[in-house]
Amino acid sequence: MKLSDAFNVAKGDVIAFVGAGGKTSTLIALGYELAEAGWRVLATTTTRIGQDQLALMPSHVPPDSGAAISAALSEHHFVFVYDDIRAGKVYGPPLSHIAWLLDSVDADVLLIEADGSRGLPFKAPYPHEPVIPPEATLVVPVVSLSALGQPLGEDHVYNAQAMIDHFGFYPGYPVKSPWIAQVLRDEDMGLKGVPEHARVIALVNQTPAVGYLRGRARLIARLALRSPRVYGVALGSVRGADPVHEVQRSIGAVVLAAGMSRRMGEPKVLLPWTGRKTIIEHIIEQLILSRVDHIVGITGHRADEVRPRIEQLGVETVFNPDYESGEMLSSLKAGLRAMPDHIAAALVVLGDQPRLQPKVIHQVLTAYAEGKGDIVAPSFQMRRGHPILIDRRYWREILNLPDDAAPRDVINLHQDRLAYVTVDNDSVLRDVDTPQDYRDERRAAGI
Repeated sequence: MKLSDAFNVAKGDVIAFVGAGGKTSTLIALGYELAEAGWRVLATTTTRIGQDQLALMPSHVPPDSGAAISAALSEHHFVFVYDDIRAGKVYGPPLSHIAWLLDSVDADVLLIEADGSRGLPFKAPYPHEPVIPPEATLVVPVVSLSALGQPLGEDHVYNAQAMIDHFGFYPGYPVKSPWIAQVLRDEDMGLKGVPEHARVIALVNQTPAVGYLRGRARLIARLALRSPRVYGVALGSVRGADPVHEVQRSIGAVVLAAGMSRRMGEPKVLLPWTGRKTIIEHIIEQLILSRVDHIVGITGHRADEVRPRIEQLGVETVFNPDYESGEMLSSLKAGLRAMPDHIAAALVVLGDQPRLQPKVIHQVLTAYAEGKGDIVAPSFQMRRGHPILIDRRYWREILNLPDDAAPRDVINLHQDRLAYVTVDNDSVLRDVDTPQDYRDERRAAGI
């Protein structure tokens, strides 16, 4: 996956890189990537970089005039603006100059190195750091996975004492995955100085494509995402041909449990499944086991009976007043409206699909994280099933559908962004509509 896709870069973005373990490399790699796509890429620093790093960029100019910088952009597409060079260090223009650059230079994007780390892989900021301009629209906190297992001290970690004082980490002990995540998501550490309006997508650099360490990086990401300020965590190696392996984001689930169950004759979501658990309880437990970040159960018919079954599992419920006439669409709309702002995508889960399996949920979530599609659905023998994951960018279209439409109308409009994951059984196709369906599903589940 490209960096620009992982960070969801748009024209007009002002991107600040902070942290340690690959800020400059990430800025340069993203700059070349966007320039090769025809963008006019302007870069600078609000702190300083090594003089030798100027040679890695196609052009570098002082901020003499907007016209001169624009001319350099027309020729090279990727231009670094600096103010001074002293003692082997390149200093950027004053922070107040950022607004002038944005107003005076016709660039598509501005990339800013806004922090220092002395080349170390992991850092906590000093009081004067980082230097993020208020115009930043995206902040990328960077950490290198090479910090994992290194002794927590000044030889390996920039400003290690601040972590020791702030969190009570043990000096000299090997750096652990949860420590890295705590620093990334902390308002006084990884998120320090981030403008309120800016989105945050962290980068765990030097993550291998396979093996144990990728699993550790994924753990760091999941723990960092406990902060609603962190919209995503990219895992990869910026020096690789495909620099990002996956982007972990917060995922929600809308569980549709409002139906009338007319053919069943009783609320099918309340039918016994395993032990003393009902179908709806079993389904929600599978989502919890799959570590879905936020689950919303939609109630309607006999809500007073369904709601306690859902809420006892610590899951939010939303009543759909249009459940009789609105079918699935009205319930899905109610669930999407209830999702917190930091949720990036939602699984649409049928409340009467009791053989839902965590491994299927994992396949769908992995395909989304790896950038296979913005809409992901399981497929058995070339037939599309549930649960279907839908990225937030399509929620507005669903919410705007007329009452007589269906969610598939939006999905079918975006076939080019739809990815299928092949599953090994028909559980994704089967639901409980009739007493015979119920008997068949229990038999298939070995109950």
